[in-house]
Amino acid sequence: MFHIHIERLIDKDIDTVFEALSDHAGYERFAGVTRSVLLEQGKDERNGKGALRHIVSGPIEFYERITCFERPTRMGYLIEKSGPLPVRHERGDITLAQEGDGTLVVWESDGHIQIPILGDLVLDRLAENRGGKMFHRFLKSIETA
Repeated sequence: MFHIHIERLIDKDIDTVFEALSDHAGYERFAGVTRSVLLEQGKDERNGKGALRHIVSGPIEFYERITCFERPTRMGYLIEKSGPLPVRHERGDITLAQEGDGTLVVWESDGHIQIPILGDLVLDRLAENRGGKMFHRFLKSIETA
């Protein structure tokens, strides 16, 4: 099982940070993302609850469904499909809180790489490490934009 937990205080207002994180088609501006497409719009907002996005990072791809969209404080998602490694994703949750002139972002993701033995021993730890670094890069690029 992998668990990624990242906290970062970004020197931008909460609305700007939420907009950057919820602009699914715009994820290509983040380092490491080679393709990002909004496949289905959300029910109430384009990027809102129910939206389906396809994100490609090198050889890895994810299809993520937005499960929670509470502007500007929370966005939840689940990986419905991934490749080439099969992921059983249990939750993805991004919460934001205004702190002075900045925004505290807490990004968490839990799941499991579904390859017997290798997933438990190696791949889940690799997912934690690489996923954490990617989330940090995303947040840093929002801050420096």
